[in-house]
Amino acid sequence: MKLDILAFGAHPDDVELGCSGTILKEISLGKTVGIIDLTRGELGTRGSADIRDQEANAAAKILGVSVRENLNMRDGFFVNDEKHQLEIIKMIRKYQPEIVLCNAIEDRHIDHGKGSKLVSDASFLSGLMKIETALDGEIQKPWRPKVVYHYIQWKNIEPDFVVDITGFTDKKIESILAYRSQFYDPNSKEPESPISSKNFLESLNYRSRDLGRLTGVEHAEGFTVERYLAVNSLGDLK
Repeated sequence: MKLDILAFGAHPDDVELGCSGTILKEISLGKTVGIIDLTRGELGTRGSADIRDQEANAAAKILGVSVRENLNMRDGFFVNDEKHQLEIIKMIRKYQPEIVLCNAIEDRHIDHGKGSKLVSDASFLSGLMKIETALDGEIQKPWRPKVVYHYIQWKNIEPDFVVDITGFTDKKIESILAYRSQFYDPNSKEPESPISSKNFLESLNYRSRDLGRLTGVEHAEGFTVERYLAVNSLGDLK
């Protein structure tokens, strides 16, 4: 299956929190999108890996993505080395995306920055002919995505561009709340975590509103880039 966009997250819920509004919009425009989770989030303060698996599947259905896979890397301890890069390369060659979305370049959780660099490096290496990979017994062809974009997570990183997600925020929040064990629930007996507060849940709305305010739309999601963006003409800028 060839996809237009492949979104990677170090943990289940990273993609939903960072770029699910954009994913929903792109799917509405006819694009095919998949999600690859690097870990099962087994070190998370609340819930468990099994619960997170169920929540990730529920969120995928809400978003309407074509595929979601988990690479079962070790939460907190995966590294950017050849072994892990090859696992990412296999996914990129399998789905041949034009666009890769991945974690914030630097963030509060150490896995986010690590995951960002790992996916970025693998996206380049995936295009090299002399790196051989096989999947299900078949040799894969090289494939390099045209672009890699990094979504914004905990820290308020200044975006290089934003995507208008007006009309998709309710569905975005619905996909996030599929992770019922993770987020604000006044009746939960689980330990508190930085993302389980009511303030954090509300911050998702006011961040998208603020990025929208700054760019003349209702809601927006921000991304950073690794190389200059190019447009055909000044008319493409809004």
